[in-house]
Amino acid sequence: MNQTIVPDSQARGILARLPETPRMLASLARFDRPIGWWLLFWPGAWAVALAGGGFARWPLIAWLLVGSIAMRGAGCVFNDIVDRDLDAKVARTAVRPLASGAMRVRTAWLWLLALCLVGLIVLLQLTLYAQVVALASLALVAAYPFMKRITGWPQAWLGMVFSWAALVGWSEIAGGLTAPGLMLYAGAIFWVVGYDTIYALQDREDDALIGIGSSALSMGRHVRAGVSLCYALALTLWALALWQVRPQMLGLVGLLPMAGHLLWQVATLKEDGIDPLVKFRSNRFAGLLMFLACLVVGSA
Repeated sequence: MNQTIVPDSQARGILARLPETPRMLASLARFDRPIGWWLLFWPGAWAVALAGGGFARWPLIAWLLVGSIAMRGAGCVFNDIVDRDLDAKVARTAVRPLASGAMRVRTAWLWLLALCLVGLIVLLQLTLYAQVVALASLALVAAYPFMKRITGWPQAWLGMVFSWAALVGWSEIAGGLTAPGLMLYAGAIFWVVGYDTIYALQDREDDALIGIGSSALSMGRHVRAGVSLCYALALTLWALALWQVRPQMLGLVGLLPMAGHLLWQVATLKEDGIDPLVKFRSNRFAGLLMFLACLVVGSA
């Protein structure tokens, strides 16, 4: 095993002090790795803020955060159920509870159901229109674990899934899926493809050996250029979304911190060692920068 690869089921901090079964359940849902639910949460928060609900609808943002934690956990459990055979062949994932055989699949299905019930509680806080939009994502979510087996670009599918909260948040505040919300969503897709390509650099060798797809493999020697293109498209679409809400150049200034951060990611990226994980995790801060831009424009 490459010693620079960080196994994603390491028990640290509070997680390490839990009894075995709760510890494995928490690990299965990645509660010890909050970066995932932050990345799922941010597009929804952006949409609420850009639509003008950043202050008045703060309880909605809180509910979206709860839903992101629960549904990201549910997605991870489902992904591990489907991918337990593949995970056992990859250095970073071989010690996951299902891949290692430490947990029964039946237990994982029960845990998945419990997390989905939390998601249902969050769903009931939304209007009917937003509920329908949210439920429309389930087919994408269910299909995602299979994408790496049939396409070299599973990150594009992940982008549609992980950006979906933007459509939910926008439709809840705006009452419909209008142009700014759709552009915000489209930009988020390219953002996800960019940062998850960086993340996939960790598994490039293992993915090639076991024959599964990855944008990091598909881009080959052009990962830096590919990620740069994805981030450029994301910023362009976000600029159009902000312009639709506030057609003034001053509104676009709010995107500059986000643009600077994404430029830093690409300019300093090292394609091996621990750096891809560091750059990937930095997108939690990038999400905050984008939220502030949406908050300023949507509240003006």
